[in-house]
Amino acid sequence: MSPEPSVPQALRPPPEPAQAGRARSGPLEPGPARPGQAHPGPLTAGRPRPPRLRDGSRVAVVAPSGRTDPGLVAGGCRLLSAWGLDVQIAPHALASHGDLGYLAAGDADRADDLQRAWLDPGIEAVLCARGGYGAQRIVDRLDWAAMAAVPPKIFTGFSDITALHEAFALRLGVPTLHAPNVGGDSFTSLAEAQQGLRRALFEPDRPDARVLAWDGADRLVPGRAAGRTAGGNLSLLAAGLATPDGRQAGPSGGGFAGCILLLEDVREDCYRLDRMLTQLLRARALDGVQGIALGSWTDCGAPEAVRQVMQDRLGGLGVPVARGLPFGHTAPQPTVPLGVPAELDAGQGTMTFAEHAVA
Repeated sequence: MSPEPSVPQALRPPPEPAQAGRARSGPLEPGPARPGQAHPGPLTAGRPRPPRLRDGSRVAVVAPSGRTDPGLVAGGCRLLSAWGLDVQIAPHALASHGDLGYLAAGDADRADDLQRAWLDPGIEAVLCARGGYGAQRIVDRLDWAAMAAVPPKIFTGFSDITALHEAFALRLGVPTLHAPNVGGDSFTSLAEAQQGLRRALFEPDRPDARVLAWDGADRLVPGRAAGRTAGGNLSLLAAGLATPDGRQAGPSGGGFAGCILLLEDVREDCYRLDRMLTQLLRARALDGVQGIALGSWTDCGAPEAVRQVMQDRLGGLGVPVARGLPFGHTAPQPTVPLGVPAELDAGQGTMTFAEHAVA
């Protein structure tokens, strides 16, 4: 087991060959996927899953979204190091944007940190420190062709990181982990969150890493469904709709067809949840969805009021819908693989993964 550092170490820059190029800098105009960056289609494109970690594995901690708390990042990195990992922190993960204090450094710097970590052959996992806001601002700066040309590695995070989960799924065809942000207070304070992430990283074939069960599941629409897991934060999914890195609208856009869709959010009033779900429905992004698993809706209003919104907006889809999955912005924050085949049993309150995101 490697020694536990008192503070995170700086991420060593990767070699400078062409394949380790920098993220794009300067103003960007949103637009369609650039040549060589088209969506690869369903996550059955034959790309191997990233390998599990082992003692001594080198991991990078990045901050692609909001400004981080250095103390929480240091605490999270100490936990990771105690697992035997060689923890490196990206150069700008503790920085702050000069003008927009809610961002961790400038867009180009945050994108460069993420891209360099992904392209560095010595890094086996890229772990996000925090959500907040900002991931959408960097997705057009990443060189997706270069990132697709290297073997996949583990990518973790949640909340605002949903924008990157979607981009990794649709651009790279890579399964990812909806997991606690390692620089967040939930990871540093919740033993269950720590244990779940550790299992997913080191022991993904353990039985308790392949089944997610929850007590008191609310069967909005009972039944069983099979599909590939996708989703995360509802606000980010709605905001990404029809963007180059989000689900495409319309009957031929694909949307979440064939998916078991996971949804959660935080601090959104019921009418806002209604509006975002209505947007997905009107865009026909939910056409062909196989089932829906609803996580936590922290500070989104009275639970019964939230339930009524979900029943009203999702109950007519004719697919199983379960409410009460314990993922999202509340304890115990289990690690959930995205982009893998799974079966949802809304009646029994279980989700069983046919395989994990990590090999």
